[in-house]
Amino acid sequence: MSDKHISSQFDAELNSISTNVLEMGGMVESQLHQAVYALVNMSMESAQQVIENEARINQMELHIDHEIISTIGRRQPTARDLRFLMAISRTTQNLERAGDEVARIARMVKSIIESGSPRNLPISELRLAADLASALLRKSLDSFARLDTSMAVAIIKDDNEIDNEYNGFLRKLITYMMEDARTISPSLDLLFLAKSIERVGDHAKNIAEQIIFIVKGEDVRHTSMENVESVVG
Repeated sequence: MSDKHISSQFDAELNSISTNVLEMGGMVESQLHQAVYALVNMSMESAQQVIENEARINQMELHIDHEIISTIGRRQPTARDLRFLMAISRTTQNLERAGDEVARIARMVKSIIESGSPRNLPISELRLAADLASALLRKSLDSFARLDTSMAVAIIKDDNEIDNEYNGFLRKLITYMMEDARTISPSLDLLFLAKSIERVGDHAKNIAEQIIFIVKGEDVRHTSMENVESVVG
């Protein structure tokens, strides 16, 4: 078999893995939209659908991991190809964890509905943070598909906006709890919901960092924004 043919097969395998990652990401994004709908509309049915679909995301992660391990074993990739597969593995881990957070949101929505919590709490305000997290996840998938490092840098910056929304919501919930002790328990439920939304944004940021790793060969996790911008140039 010619080297050119082997190279062509390898490229096809990498493309197949990339396609599966994008499909997995689309599933997580769809789950997030469904969970937000359940939250805003207090829909038990929508929340239950999210919970039932969680297993599909977990199975997708296992499938992609199997593909990665199989490809490394057969192709023994080096340099950028190996970086790509390592980054794919980290990306699927972040997508799976984002899916876990979304399922956690759905379970908390079910709990809020079943407990008959007061409807005058600022539930609808969580929608802005959720929309931001969803947009960030979508951008991270677009950036991955294009290996666009400029977009990846913008995603890392935008994650701060979700953090600010979370902090603002936290302050508002504290005010509610101070004014009416009966709201303490449901307010804590909303606080955990807000934290899960914020973590979805964190996972989108982590995916953006993997894009920079693929293209530039630099691990920018746990580093300053100035260093990220310097690496991307």
